[in-house]
Amino acid sequence: METLTGTVTPSLADARRLVVKIGSSLLVTPGSDALRTEWLTSLAADIARIKARGTDVIVVSSGSIALGRVALSLGMGALSLDEAQAAAAVGQIRLARAWEEALAPHGITTAQILLTLDDSGDRRRYLNTRATLAALLGRGAVPIVNENDTIATDEIRYGDNDRLAAQVALMSGADICVLLSDVDGLYTANPQSDPDARHLPLIEAITPEIEAMAGEAGSGLSKGGMKTKVMAARTATAAGCAMAIAEGAVLHPLTALEAGARVTWFTATLDPQAARKAWISAMKPRGGLRLDAGAVAALGRGKSLLPAGVTEVTGAFQRGDPVSLLAPDGAVLGLGLSRYTAAEARAIAGHRSDEIEAILGYPGRAALVHRDDMAL
Repeated sequence: METLTGTVTPSLADARRLVVKIGSSLLVTPGSDALRTEWLTSLAADIARIKARGTDVIVVSSGSIALGRVALSLGMGALSLDEAQAAAAVGQIRLARAWEEALAPHGITTAQILLTLDDSGDRRRYLNTRATLAALLGRGAVPIVNENDTIATDEIRYGDNDRLAAQVALMSGADICVLLSDVDGLYTANPQSDPDARHLPLIEAITPEIEAMAGEAGSGLSKGGMKTKVMAARTATAAGCAMAIAEGAVLHPLTALEAGARVTWFTATLDPQAARKAWISAMKPRGGLRLDAGAVAALGRGKSLLPAGVTEVTGAFQRGDPVSLLAPDGAVLGLGLSRYTAAEARAIAGHRSDEIEAILGYPGRAALVHRDDMAL
């Protein structure tokens, strides 16, 4: 749908890769460790329907602590760090099983991924996570992502799954992220206390005024208030991913969203690939890879850079660091993120990918720089 300003409102029907975030208060009945089984079954049917039309789906699911705390008789009050981590350790098993049982009847394989803030802050771990997500999605699986609460400390925590969902959208190259919550979007004020509060269906830019409208407090079992959702929107839209805040408590919440349920959409000005290439282009290279003519031609056709096409390696870089991609005459072609250290790159330069294990003593990735990790 096009607005009066000419902006096209995002649509789930157009999603190539979708991230769906589930809040604890939707998944678990407050005050118990009981799953809302009927609701989860309906959401699984939505996911299966969306996948059937060719859309990749990633789920960021809260619920591990909520599922584990009752099992450990921890009550519903504030938990200490060790209690929360113990509850998460028990609850993660139950959460993963619940998603597996919900999606298996649709022939969908599930996978569990546990992340901390360190995993996205460290470029090497970031690329490994990105590669794992790509491998799972390429084989038709639905990754179920959660914060690794069993080991995370305050210094390495996202703190809420709203921001984690936005980071997963960034890492995976998703073009739409939906936060299913207990609210149906952003209002000009708190609608529970201000009868004049207006719902905002479309936000094209996150201004200081928009940020000021976001409240602080979460509700029920949920940690994230509206402020965290607006922060998540800032991260997602900067990565080329449109984001929606939608009411999730109804059965078949994604179907309801597609049918026109009230929602707040945050639009992105770039697509995920363009946003990622802009991010890479802004980095400072820590080394260089000189290519032969065949490799230059392959990059021009949209291919990844294989070790066989590299004639010289300069600099001292680590896995995940940016490196210049150079033509045979030394002209800069672009920038890419290396999947190998400088020492490893020197050892495998000029060799076929099937020789990597024999040279390094362990299996490695076929590409030295993947096409998704370069800006030419």
